[in-house]
Formats: sequence, structure tokens, C-alpha cells
Amino acid sequence: MPQNTPADSRMLTIVNAIIIPMADGSDWFRGWMTVGNDGCITGLGEGEHPDHPVAHAHADADSGTGTDADGPATRMRARTVIDAHGAFVAPGFISAHSHIFTSGMRGMTPGDNLYGWVGTQSAFISGAGEDDIYWFTLHGCLDFIGNGITSAYNFTDSRVVGRYDPVTDRREIYSIRDERYLQRQVDAARDSGLRVLNSIRLDSEFQPVEQAFEVFADAVAYVESSVPAELNLGTSVFGAVQWSETEQAARDEVRAMDAHGIGNQAHFLETSEALDQQREKFRWYEDAGALREGFLFGHFVHPDTDMAETAARSGSGMVWQPTSNGRLGSGVADIPRYRDLGMPIGVGLDDQSCTDISDPFQNMRIGMYTQRAVHQDASILLPRDMIRLHTLGSAEALGVADRVGSLEMGKFADFVVVNPSSPDTGPVWDVYASYAFACGLRNLEQVYIGGVLAAENGRPVHPAAAEASSQLHERVRSAAGRTGLTLAW
Repeated sequence: MPQNTPADSRMLTIVNAIIIPMADGSDWFRGWMTVGNDGCITGLGEGEHPDHPVAHAHADADSGTGTDADGPATRMRARTVIDAHGAFVAPGFISAHSHIFTSGMRGMTPGDNLYGWVGTQSAFISGAGEDDIYWFTLHGCLDFIGNGITSAYNFTDSRVVGRYDPVTDRREIYSIRDERYLQRQVDAARDSGLRVLNSIRLDSEFQPVEQAFEVFADAVAYVESSVPAELNLGTSVFGAVQWSETEQAARDEVRAMDAHGIGNQAHFLETSEALDQQREKFRWYEDAGALREGFLFGHFVHPDTDMAETAARSGSGMVWQPTSNGRLGSGVADIPRYRDLGMPIGVGLDDQSCTDISDPFQNMRIGMYTQRAVHQDASILLPRDMIRLHTLGSAEALGVADRVGSLEMGKFADFVVVNPSSPDTGPVWDVYASYAFACGLRNLEQVYIGGVLAAENGRPVHPAAAEASSQLHERVRSAAGRTGLTLAW
């Protein structure tokens, strides 16, 4: 195992931890990890750290931020040492498919499938303005961080206000918001400290085509200019052909991909509703030349055999939302088949309004258990495989595995501290099984992004966290009132 860099460049040292790196070719080990002042991992090793053979959490006198062995430091600065006391230290979770602005919409339409649910959601969000969407998104990002999610692919809410009718396969448009509505979502994600890949919808069906491309280019430029490089995982096309009326929409998305050298994640074949018309639109993407490395199918629950094989041959991947697919009655994606075909596979938490709790531990368990039940095979998806899908596998699918997804030297020090003894989950027979089966949010003690404490005991340490909560409640009530919707309480 490589040694760490000189002590004067270390910001943080974790000792006495069960390290779960999730790097290919690695296994868990009991040892230490160091983080440099740039927020990247500078060393990993088994056993006792050579500079800290006795495990005590402390900070050097010049930092003034450490604590003793009874608890973690509240803010990480130069040369802080943390004793993990045998807790699991694992990569932060990656949500490879998210709609973070929905944080105030949990419990909405509890008995509806996709189209009924999204119709009510669209009605509600039509009453939101640019300041509302900022606070909705900030609250959602902080919710992610508090639950151990350190990176996310985020579908920003479109500027177009309208409603899709699956019976007619048409979208009724009410208005188009100012570009600032989109920018404020980028601002909120940036301000939260979450690493984000921003996904932007190309609304070429609803405004002059060249104007739509200009707006899209402006949005890409805004992300590049306003988000610090360390938080910016890139931009992507928000694939929307599932709700489009003509094949030209697919060609327009490919034009945007090529113009900016970016990928595309398309919601596709998510629900069994209107399945024939969804499947017809697969050909639109194929004929347009969209299927390639960097193209992802979000959900991909209901492809036929030819579609799955065609997607895999092209290098396209898919992103799986097990909790969302269960909540909305969408079905169970055939993950073993996609894995056997060699497709890149990521995992997402989707909307807060259709996962309700953005819980990656729950997401892993629902994923594993549904696959095992459907295939009647308890070995079809093992805990280590599922953890990888929600960390490094998601990073690979999104094309950001050089920076996040595993605990490796040179990558960002984005990690969680999960204590199987608090509350006690019993003896650890298998590290991966204990982590994925027996642990949950109740065991999640700290979340670090770039080696800096971002959440503790489920609560983000962000200075605006309390305001984000109060703003969310007030603004959701106001938006609901403007659209004729009524909250229960």
C-alpha cells in the first residue's frame, strides 16, 4: 500500500478505520487514510499509521479545531487526526440520476404511477419562481449530503412550464421562464458544496430552434464560469425524447451533444404505461446517432431484447433507480442482463418526491432484494457489487471516475464514516454485507467532501441549513396556493 505525502501537506488523517476503498482490485482493510490540503487523498495504508501509532483523535495546536477520542473534529484543517474506532470509512455515495429541486414534494400522489405523479408534480412546480427553485434545490442538495451522497447527476427543472399528456403524446405549454430560473438551480447546487453534473434540457420543440441552442450554450457557459472546478463534474443533455412529438428532438439533442462534447441521459422505458409509443422512440435515438459511449438510459426498465443488445453494442449505459421504480410501480430493471451485456450501470436516488427518503442504504437493499426475488437467486447481486454500483459504478457511467467514486490516491476525499456499533448491529461476519445489509442512516456518523466535514449525524453543517428548511416550507406553501393544491398540514 503506498505511503502518504509529507506531514506538512496533510489536512486530515483518519486512523483505526475499516477502509472500504471500492477501487478495482482492492479489498477492505483496517488502517488509515490521509487527505491533503487540496482535498484529495494522499495516502492509504494497512495497520497503524507510521506517524500516529497510538489511535487518538486530535488536532495540532495551530488548528484549534480537534477533539479528543470521544468525538470527531467539527471542522477539518491542517494536520487533524481522527480515530475512527473501527468504524467503516467508505466512498461517498453517488446519485447518478436525480431531480434535486423536488425536495419539498415528498409524499405527493401516494397511489399514482409515473404519469399521474408527474402531472401533479408539474402542476405544483408551475407555481414556482426563480427564488423558490433556488431554495428547493439548496434544501435538496443538503438533504443529499446529510444522507451520505457526495456527488450527483442533477436534472435541472426546465424553464418550460407545461404538462405532458400520455394519451395524446403531446405536451401543453403554458409559459417559458427566464433563463435565471435555470441558473438559480446551478447556484444552489454550487452553494451547497455538493459535487454536481448539471443536466440541461434542450427545449427546441417549444421555442425557435436556434434560440433554444443559444439558451443551452449560455447555460453550459454559466456552469463553467460560476461553479468552482472542484465542484463541477460537467454538464449533460437532459434527454427528453420520451415526451417529444417528433424525431427531430432526438437529432437536436445529438447536435447539442456534439457541439459541446458532452453526454446525454434520457429518461426512457421507465413505465409500462404507453409502452408501444415509448419503444418506437428508441429508433429515433438510434437513427439520430445518439447511442454511443456517454449516452445513458435513465431507468430502462422495459426494453425488448434487441433494444438492450443494441444499446450495449453502442457503448451506451443505463442508470437504475430501484426505490423510485418500486414507489411508482414502474417495474424491475433487469440488471443482471445489462451487466452480462457489458453496459455501464449507475444507480440514482431520482426525485425526493418518489424516493421520499433519499436513503442510499435503503436504495441498495431494495435493489438487491428485488433482483433476488425476481430471479429467485440470492447470489444474483451481492453486497459488494451493489455498493460498487452506487459508488464507483455510478462514477464510471457518468465519466467522472477519475475524480470520485472510490478511495484512491489522487481522487477527492469524499467519504462517509458509518459506525456499525452505534447503534450496535452485532458482530461483523462480512464487511460488505454488514455495510450494505445491516447499516443505515442511523449508523451514518459523518460525511466528508474534499476532506472537510459536511454533515454529522444526519445533519448538514452548512451555515444555511436551517434557513433552507424554513424557506422550503414557506415557499412550498406559497407555490401550492398559487396552483390550487392543498397541503395536508
